[in-house]
Amino acid sequence: MSQAPVMTAENLARHYEVGGGLFRKPQVLKAVQQVDFELYAGKTLAVVGESGCGKSTLARLVTMIEEPTLGSLKLDGKDVLPQHWASLRQSVQIVFQDPYGSLNPRQRIGQILMEPLVINRPDMSKKDREEKAREMIRLVGLRPEHFDRYPHMFSGGQRQRIAIARALMLEPKVLVLDEPVSALDLSIQSSVLNLLIDIQERMGLAYLFISHDLSVVKHVADDVIVMYLGRAVEKGTKEEVFGNPRHPYAKALLSATPVADPELRKERIKLTGELPSPLAVPPGCAFAPRCWKAQDKCRAETPKLDGGEHQAACFFPEG
Repeated sequence: MSQAPVMTAENLARHYEVGGGLFRKPQVLKAVQQVDFELYAGKTLAVVGESGCGKSTLARLVTMIEEPTLGSLKLDGKDVLPQHWASLRQSVQIVFQDPYGSLNPRQRIGQILMEPLVINRPDMSKKDREEKAREMIRLVGLRPEHFDRYPHMFSGGQRQRIAIARALMLEPKVLVLDEPVSALDLSIQSSVLNLLIDIQERMGLAYLFISHDLSVVKHVADDVIVMYLGRAVEKGTKEEVFGNPRHPYAKALLSATPVADPELRKERIKLTGELPSPLAVPPGCAFAPRCWKAQDKCRAETPKLDGGEHQAACFFPEG
């Protein structure tokens, strides 16, 4: 019997009106367009792409910070509707990129961890809240005496562990990780990533991992979505996407990823041209102006994401 997804997104889109005035209509910025995915317990779906491709906007939609313009989200098979956000947010938590800005400097760590319980579990006793906070401190690898300290007393890696502990206090089913290690030193990144993998195995969480660092994604992901200007252009398992990228953009991204083997030579694909403005996306395939395989059809029609389990939105895919 196949496992049911914890969360499902269908044709998810988010548009913004930008500019405009007394005699001028506002422009529409399509930050996310027609994105589909499924999140499973114990699995990690990574979303990768250049800055401005819509990764963080997608994270805000999944965590119910913003309402989608089009499409739908389902949690445990039930529609995620704005009137139910208050209760559903307990099942979907987020860890932000900046461990320095995401913690209140005026609160002790114990207060920071107990605050979600104070707000969402008002019937829980103070003793039980404190006990759960101390248990979570141990889970993320910190010491008991850290309970009464302030955020400025910790390193970046320790602060991110605190942020992870706070996100776990309500026992969520889905954890959104928005560039969780990009602000950390390389020596600290691996320990935080290994902690996240260990927590996922213990608690059976579904992860949505947002990142631009493909070497990190290769370490943690089970499945990968590659985005370009708000659209998913490739989707498949980690092995398929990294081993045999089908979309030219995905192939170019992977060619720029450094490898540890000095004997392995990779051909670097250098993209020409600038990333188009999201307010003036070219017709047809948005990647066509920078693509070495583009033909007239690419400039006239928008390719759909298809191809079975390993999908690519390209008329002339690689491989």
